Amino acid sequence: MSKDTNIALLLSGGVDSSVALHLLKEKGQTPDCFYIKIGPEEDEEWDCTSEEDLEMATAVARKYSCRLEVIDCHKEYWDKVTRYTMDKVRAGLTPNPDVMCNRLIKFGAFDEKCGHNYDIIATGHYAQTEIIDGTKWLTTSPDPVKDQTDFLAQIYDWQLKKALFPIGGMMKDEVRRIAEENHLVNARRKDSQGICFLGKIRYNDYIRRYLGDNPGDVIDIESGKKLGQHRGLWFHTIGQRHGLGFGGGPWFAIKKDMEKNILYVSKGYDPQQAYKTDFAVCDFHKLNDSADIAGETSVTFKIRHTPEFHRATLEMTGDDTFIVHSEKPIHGVAPGQFCVVYDADHHRCFGSGELTVNLRQSR
Repeated sequence: MSKDTNIALLLSGGVDSSVALHLLKEKGQTPDCFYIKIGPEEDEEWDCTSEEDLEMATAVARKYSCRLEVIDCHKEYWDKVTRYTMDKVRAGLTPNPDVMCNRLIKFGAFDEKCGHNYDIIATGHYAQTEIIDGTKWLTTSPDPVKDQTDFLAQIYDWQLKKALFPIGGMMKDEVRRIAEENHLVNARRKDSQGICFLGKIRYNDYIRRYLGDNPGDVIDIESGKKLGQHRGLWFHTIGQRHGLGFGGGPWFAIKKDMEKNILYVSKGYDPQQAYKTDFAVCDFHKLNDSADIAGETSVTFKIRHTPEFHRATLEMTGDDTFIVHSEKPIHGVAPGQFCVVYDADHHRCFGSGELTVNLRQSR
């Protein structure tokens, strides 16, 4: 990458993107820095950290003599990402807003608002890219806990070609050390735990803002006994254990009946109904033209953001649909989740597809 490369860096106010800026400056690059404004309207009562985020981003950009511009993607987020999220949860599915935020906002609306003028869009994600046999691949971070390739597996090929992840080859502890050694203002700031860009806003509050409450019965799937009521099926996901609010448990959310508005639960730490080994995936999105999973006899995959990769084989049922045959039973398989597929060494990410409603029962 030459010094003339036109680089945009997305500064969130967090330590990861700030260290990304430090590393770029060390290599002689002076990127244009951007803070993406995407939080709730000013009159919302939600506790959002956007003001503090912008203060942090401004301080870091000033430290490295970089200009910082605020790009307002509020409308695009609430029109696109929120619409996607609400449509999915209304249908009883389990969406991932952060996955679509990367495709539609960070590498989408932002690039459009900048007139597609940047050769590179750099972020503080824990992921890497590699050129293998002439093709740019998304590859995993050495930090399995922080690896974020699962959140990036839906970006388009042209977006991947522009993507740069300066801290992607590092462990989180190393990133913190660099921040402290260079006296970054956010060196000890805690990582965000909420929805992407929405700070401390809780997911259920985000859902309730648009869909409200819709009470219905909660039933023990084994005995048929009514245990109480839920406030809305969209507040629960398959495999959920925490937040059900019933004594004598633990209880797991096992099934949703959207037509009758019933949540079925099962008692026990590991009820058999909560596990599956075979499940269908549709609308698989390939990260590049070389990501041909039809030719893969053995893969690894994730269905949620965890350090673990699971081994499986794929049974292709169409151009972008397949059945995952997992070597081990997987807990909490929920329609609407993204199944992210990697090579057998969980190194190259092929892309991801959505778990369908018509899931096969575990063997």
